[in-house]
Amino acid sequence: MLGGVADELFKALADPTRRTILDELADRSGQTLFEICGRLSMRHQLGISRQAVSQHLAVLEAAGLVETRREGRYKYHDLNTAPLRQITERWPEPEPEESTP
Repeated sequence: MLGGVADELFKALADPTRRTILDELADRSGQTLFEICGRLSMRHQLGISRQAVSQHLAVLEAAGLVETRREGRYKYHDLNTAPLRQITERWPEPEPEESTP
């Protein structure tokens, strides 16, 4: 994973509101902006505008954590955990050294 992509990922994860949006998409993927806003308001008492949520979703999409698809006039947001797996593979645990007798 290149540095720029990792930077976008860490930037996206740094914000607590974006992490909450990811939690909501992990709970139920394939939500519209309207549904996400409703869940943030009802479940998390976040008084955040649709425009602000849309901007957070754009950051998450730029980091590859959210993918969108259109069906008619609706835009659905799906969680993509592949970038998180790539980060964990970036720094693998070292293998234990073999001791010599």
